[in-house]
Amino acid sequence: MSTETKTTSPTDKKVNSLFGRQNYILMLVGLAVITLGFICMSGTSDIYNNTKLVVAPILVLIGFTIEFFAIFKKSAK
Repeated sequence: MSTETKTTSPTDKKVNSLFGRQNYILMLVGLAVITLGFICMSGTSDIYNNTKLVVAPILVLIGFTIEFFAIFKKSAK
């Protein structure tokens, strides 16, 4: 009886990534939209500005929606 151990090099193993390239691109787009929404919300002048009260929260919600779909989208294999 012989005991042989098979050694594998790091190049032999295939790494299965949880997300694909398109998922990461969508995540970056969603992060950029969220950041743009928070930038639109910032500032101290004219707190009742239409951009701060309407446009910026909508941008943030759209960004989080993009992030949601980026996480749950199946990656192409």
